[in-house]
Amino acid sequence: MSDTTVISTGDAPASAYTFSQGIKKGNMLAVSGQGAMDPTTNEYVARGDVRRQTRRTLANVKAILEAGGATVGDVLMFRVYLTTRDDFAAMNDVYDEFITENVPSDQLPCRTTVFVGLPHEDMLVEIDALAVTG
Repeated sequence: MSDTTVISTGDAPASAYTFSQGIKKGNMLAVSGQGAMDPTTNEYVARGDVRRQTRRTLANVKAILEAGGATVGDVLMFRVYLTTRDDFAAMNDVYDEFITENVPSDQLPCRTTVFVGLPHEDMLVEIDALAVTG
């Protein structure tokens, strides 16, 4: 018997390619990279605005975490991918607000930020997560 569960929620955009929104194996939950897509319209939001894109992206990650039985406080590691170093400070401000709102302790998740090309021209940020549940 497999202890692997595919996590899927309508509160985050459906995967456009061959991967799951999330996978839970035992008490580990991996969330695939999310962008600033509205799950209702399947359209990218806030073209050119990394602050608003970061908020939407983190909301999508949070929705998948919750669908998998986790909270933001259960996240061990966030990975943030930005298209330009110039957007780091603005993304970091929004990320700080999100963590302050969603992690009620001083046990902050780890984070890595890298600068890359992203798969859609409107994407300024992509974020994935690894969490432990229970």
